[in-house]
Amino acid sequence: MEETSPAKLICAIVLTPIFVLSLIFLLLWLSLHPHRPKFHIHEFSVPGLNQTNGFENATITFNVTVRNTNRNFRINYESLNGSVYYKDDEVGSVTLLSSFDQGEKNTTILQHELSGSMSLSTLNNKRWMEFVNDRTKETVIFYLRFTSIIHYEKSVWDRKHHQMHANCDAGVDSNGFLLPNFKDKRCIVHFGRLF
Repeated sequence: MEETSPAKLICAIVLTPIFVLSLIFLLLWLSLHPHRPKFHIHEFSVPGLNQTNGFENATITFNVTVRNTNRNFRINYESLNGSVYYKDDEVGSVTLLSSFDQGEKNTTILQHELSGSMSLSTLNNKRWMEFVNDRTKETVIFYLRFTSIIHYEKSVWDRKHHQMHANCDAGVDSNGFLLPNFKDKRCIVHFGRLF
């Protein structure tokens, strides 16, 4: 029978508590660390994409949900702004919600309509030709961007304010209606620390 050396025994005595404490700390961190909000796009439409005078009379409607998946943290939004882009050009923007709190395990619906004179009506010729070309291919990709400054209430680990950006791809057909593979798609959320 092989005997355990004193060095191995001492290592086991020292390393076992460190391992157990590290595991406990990791589990606590995972349960107490707040998660980012989740954005999903459900509806997006730009009817009348075949008009020849640009987007002067365009109406853009969208329905996006924002989910706070945290069990123990409220999310405080200073305000929530939404913008629609085609490539790098902003179509229009709006303040969707002024300062508000989102409770634990709560979903907020962002449903809005942008109408009136859109900035795409002043697209340069090259960009407009790209748009016409995309429309003939039956797929035009727009981007929804939501921005806000948020912080978590009751967070032990994260008391910072964050600049939040949520980017949602919205592909529409030639009639301006959301394509099935974009429906209920999860948006990408980025954070930047402010203070």
